[in-house]
Amino acid sequence: MTEKTTGASYAAAGVDIEAGDRAVELMKEWVKKTQRPEVLGGLGGFAGLFDASALKRYERPLLASATDGVGTKVDIARQMGVYDTIGHDLVAMVMDDIVVCGAEPLFMTDYICVGKVHPERVAAIVKGIAEGCVLAGCALVGGETAEHPGLLGPDDFDVAGAGTGVVEYDRLLGADRIRTGDAVIAMASSGLHSNGYSLVRHVLFDRAGMSLDRHVEELGRTLGEELLEPTKIYSLDCMALTRTAEVHAYSHITGGGLAANLARVIPDHLHATVDRSTWTPGAIFDLVGKAGDVERLELEKTLNMGVGMMAVVPQESVDVALTALADRGVEAWVAGEILDRGDHTEGATLTGDYAV
Repeated sequence: MTEKTTGASYAAAGVDIEAGDRAVELMKEWVKKTQRPEVLGGLGGFAGLFDASALKRYERPLLASATDGVGTKVDIARQMGVYDTIGHDLVAMVMDDIVVCGAEPLFMTDYICVGKVHPERVAAIVKGIAEGCVLAGCALVGGETAEHPGLLGPDDFDVAGAGTGVVEYDRLLGADRIRTGDAVIAMASSGLHSNGYSLVRHVLFDRAGMSLDRHVEELGRTLGEELLEPTKIYSLDCMALTRTAEVHAYSHITGGGLAANLARVIPDHLHATVDRSTWTPGAIFDLVGKAGDVERLELEKTLNMGVGMMAVVPQESVDVALTALADRGVEAWVAGEILDRGDHTEGATLTGDYAV
């Protein structure tokens, strides 16, 4: 007679260890594509290993670190059933923060939290993260997939990541390098990137009643395809620019908008003015504004308005910088300049009207 098992188990509580193991096996091939010579060991260890002796070539190496997620954009991915782009967003949000100070991205770890482990879905997310790491020039050295039944629905998930980079002390970029007369160069975004989606979702879905599969003529594709457009990763472009031209500072345009993020790298005695007439924001920004009757200043405090990264360079470096970015396929233009602070109470302001 077979004895029945009536005791509680991890599986009965909703955690499937075998599914987690299957997910690890599926993601291994993608993680391998991100490896750098400094990475030791393989996927599955308790910690990722990076050979720090590679930093001996630096006289005074500074480690730069950052952590971030992609916010409510993950819900768009869930509804669309598309999971291999959200990883690009994660890498961009982390590594483009690191490159702002002039640091070279070295390695990254990820954290994926799910209501139920679907191995193929988790592997697709990691595939996107790995592809993003390749675009950023960093290694994916490890991560964690956590199953939280009861806290998250079976199809719910969230992602977060942390990264590390290195910069030589005397090459550290930032506010102390900026001078009066410097030019502000804008680099085009690929769209909304990964900020402001709480506003975007409220406006387009709750107020305008739009659906993800709706084809929007102004966008040239469905709304879902537009909203899932991956965040552009500027890390290698910024590193190449720093090697080619004199750069005083970078600003990654994320939550808080263009002016607020640019102000973060402007010293107290100076002021950055950015001329809206130097570019035309993409159609998605106009769509959000009109659908929700959102005032321009509110849009600008929430969305990137078509600019994903800014560089502050001396005037004599402008031509070289623009050429270097164009050679890498980055759309860029002079959008403003650095002035004495004067009567300005903020570090950066937008002036004029957007080009039509």
